Amino acid sequence: MEPTIYLFFKGNCLEAMSRYAEVLGGEIIGVFRNGDVPDPESRMPGSDDIVMHMAMKLGSTTVMASDNSEEMYDKPQGFRVSIAPSSRAEFDRIYAALAKDAQSVEMEPGETFWAERFAMFTDRYGTPWMLSFDGAKAQN
Repeated sequence: MEPTIYLFFKGNCLEAMSRYAEVLGGEIIGVFRNGDVPDPESRMPGSDDIVMHMAMKLGSTTVMASDNSEEMYDKPQGFRVSIAPSSRAEFDRIYAALAKDAQSVEMEPGETFWAERFAMFTDRYGTPWMLSFDGAKAQN
């Protein structure tokens, strides 16, 4: 059994997940919009374009997501999507791309006692991230 990340967005799911796929090297493997629902009673509140469900393959993991209506949307809290880039250059590239126009930066990239490079931020789509590159610290 493996946990699956399921993210919720406030109307910009396709934009956010497409950006994540581009930056992280993922592949969008399915998008189902409100307008695709064959039974009108099964639709979510909102336009035909909102995403009811989508999936992105990222390495051996599948990340899933959807839009939520204004009434159903809750701001993400109490977790972070954590990734560990394989190099300092990759860390810096991912940070620059995902933290651009961030809602907040809780911890700027820097060295910690457990990692050569570490950062925490909430991106422009509301997803809370944590990046960690162990580098030489992993060998100690």
